[in-house]
Amino acid sequence: MLDVIDLNLEFHDHLVPETVVYDFDLHMDPGQIVGLVGESGSGKSMTALAIAGLLSRHDMQKRGQILFEGTDILTCRRSELRDLQGDDIAVIFQEPMTCLNPVYRIGRQVEEALRIHRRELSKEQIRQRALQMLREVELEDAEQIYRAYPHQLSGGMRQRVMIAAAMICDPKLLIADEPTTALDVTVQAQIIKLLKKINAEKNTAILFISHDLSLVRQLCQRVVVMQGGRIVESGTVEEIYERPCQAYTQKLIAAIPRCEKRRVG
Repeated sequence: MLDVIDLNLEFHDHLVPETVVYDFDLHMDPGQIVGLVGESGSGKSMTALAIAGLLSRHDMQKRGQILFEGTDILTCRRSELRDLQGDDIAVIFQEPMTCLNPVYRIGRQVEEALRIHRRELSKEQIRQRALQMLREVELEDAEQIYRAYPHQLSGGMRQRVMIAAAMICDPKLLIADEPTTALDVTVQAQIIKLLKKINAEKNTAILFISHDLSLVRQLCQRVVVMQGGRIVESGTVEEIYERPCQAYTQKLIAAIPRCEKRRVG
């Protein structure tokens, strides 16, 4: 479904060009969950944005290929990219309060992708689909949530709204960029459980970006570890977690609190 081949991302906004991602390769099958792990500044979010087709800066040079079902995200026409974004490829970002528009009600924002990609649907059909999605992400009283504004919801509820908005067109690939970072541990566990449910019920492939190996262990099947814009190690969750080869990966695993290791081991 997804093949990223020799992806390089280089900024040209300084006197000396700066490469932030080097020779990145990734293969994902339908329904697969892959974790992209690394510390802040390792290039994982830039890679995810490139895969989603969200890097359009004129001062950036992009080399390589990002093939989504045969379409190269880096070279396809803008109209082709619009057809993919929000429909076949959806993104959940780290902080929903900065992604949700504070002046629009939740229902309107959840419906946005449907209004763009499912123009044959009536207003009532779109409304009912939005309510259904709010229920599917386990938000109680969907009608009330639909009419609410973002500031009236908790952080966990807003993140569920973001997941509902991302999943409303049943995408084939969901990119989750640090979706649990701003949440407490209990709500983190609920979001991970919800992502597992979405994957199991809809066969949605998930690219899960995180610096937290304990969460990756709970959710993902394969792991790609990045440092300084490069892949330093990749493999199954068991291989990376139990038999890490690289010193950097070993340091990430050593940083997991002991209670977390016991819980996910």
